[in-house]
Amino acid sequence: MSRFVDGYLGYLLGQANHALYKAFDGQVRAAGLTSIEWRVLATLHDGEPLTISQLAQEVLSKQPTMTKLVQRMAQQRWVNLQADAADQRRTLVAATALGKRLVKPLVLQARLHEARMLRSLGATEKAALRRLLEKLSHPA
Repeated sequence: MSRFVDGYLGYLLGQANHALYKAFDGQVRAAGLTSIEWRVLATLHDGEPLTISQLAQEVLSKQPTMTKLVQRMAQQRWVNLQADAADQRRTLVAATALGKRLVKPLVLQARLHEARMLRSLGATEKAALRRLLEKLSHPA
């Protein structure tokens, strides 16, 4: 008889997430970043500036936590904080050149790590997995 958790989607996704990040987390820490700092810089390094609330949503954090984190990251000169020209009440967060230099090798390592994790899947399976995960992450 199989256990409930062995087929439960939340459990399987959690286990897959853990497997993906447990080996890579050592590389993040070796670069001097926490996992949430890595997620912030990975999110910002090749995109437009985001508001603190958008960034919190993207990196799966609470807004008050994100506010404190980006202030610390700004002190490290990894991100730049600026008022949103469209709404002065909002703060935009952007990766600085230093932040981008710090995260660039990690992004390359993350791509290699992901490729190793997915090597047992064929191209069709990889595409289907991404498509299904995107559907689950953004339900209609």
